[in-house]
Amino acid sequence: MLNEHPMVIQGSSLFNQLIEWRRTFHQHPELSFQEFGTSQIVAETLEKLDGMKVERGIGVKTSVVGTLTSGEGPTIAIRADIDALPIHEENTTNYRSRLAGVMHACGHDAHTAILLGAATILTDQFNRGEIKGTIKFVFQPAEESTDEHGLSGSPYMVQAGVYDKVDAAIALHMCPWLPVGEVQMNDGYSMANVDVFEAKIYGTGGHGAYPELGTDPIWMLGPVMQALHGIVARKVSALDPAVVSIGQIHAGTASNIIPTEVLIEGTIRSYSPEIRDVLASELRKAFSIVDHLGGGYSLDIERGEPALNNSPLVNHLIREAMFEIYPEIQITQRPFGLGGEDFGYVTQKLPGSMFFLGCAPKDGVQRDLHTPIFDIDETCLPIGAVILAQTAIKFLNGEGNLPINHNLEVQTNGA
Repeated sequence: MLNEHPMVIQGSSLFNQLIEWRRTFHQHPELSFQEFGTSQIVAETLEKLDGMKVERGIGVKTSVVGTLTSGEGPTIAIRADIDALPIHEENTTNYRSRLAGVMHACGHDAHTAILLGAATILTDQFNRGEIKGTIKFVFQPAEESTDEHGLSGSPYMVQAGVYDKVDAAIALHMCPWLPVGEVQMNDGYSMANVDVFEAKIYGTGGHGAYPELGTDPIWMLGPVMQALHGIVARKVSALDPAVVSIGQIHAGTASNIIPTEVLIEGTIRSYSPEIRDVLASELRKAFSIVDHLGGGYSLDIERGEPALNNSPLVNHLIREAMFEIYPEIQITQRPFGLGGEDFGYVTQKLPGSMFFLGCAPKDGVQRDLHTPIFDIDETCLPIGAVILAQTAIKFLNGEGNLPINHNLEVQTNGA
């Protein structure tokens, strides 16, 4: 990935600093809504950049937003998530997590370091008078988890106005299934609507030796499970990505007691809003079976983050930026799967896109996201920083044919 493009040279000069930032965050991971140390480092780093306005606690108390502005021109936001996961790290590197049971197993430490690198590069360009417009550097807490209201960090920052009058937004994600020098992109829906459900099937219960004297919710569970697993197979087109998965079933206290209720919890994933509604409707029909079996049920469906909807225009801009600075870069075109990503709240409001940046280490070990052995090849760090910076510059220079200040309002209450 070596060439003489000035932006690449500038990114390469930050390599050691990027590693230092990333390893500092990796050694000191913090869970969602608790990123106090991380946000402190981010804010202090941004405050050292000449011309950078730094704001803390917008929408979420651990958020940080840095802004460079000339006072005129378009506005672009670059977002990184900063939280870690409740996973105990099994790597033995000297920069492994120092906090038992918590680690950066999804690459947010790298995302944060990369955005600090992009901010450093763009500040230099800005202070040389080469940038007209506004760049927002959004360091967002709580991508991995939700609070008692069922909301993650992104909707709170959207509600607080971080993305108001922003014309486009970009972000990246670590991609451990691709090597350094490759990226994955996709136009349109690329990650899933994330909904969860909790249901209970009610019966009368009774003595295990006399089942005829009562109603058995475990017996009722059988046909309900058949119906649930048939939703995607028979109610949704095979051309539409969709999943209904059961994660928990709990019932009973003893071998000779028929319980009075069964608890079922699961997740519902989809891409399109229409299929999202179909899945919810069919879920209700599946549980209504118990009405005909002498039982009752309750069902609560909590709507989470919306699907990540990548703008083809923003993607085109990112691709052009990539090929300008890394002509040999390899791009894989396909969706990212049915995982969730709360950057979807942003792409619901305005044109935006996220791409996946190849980061697979060269040790031959598959280090998947959300696993105790996740790690990255750190040579991806300057590549990510430079791609984000170059894309922002191209956008502010009027490239990409994107509308200016025409973003839409968005519901962020999970409804």
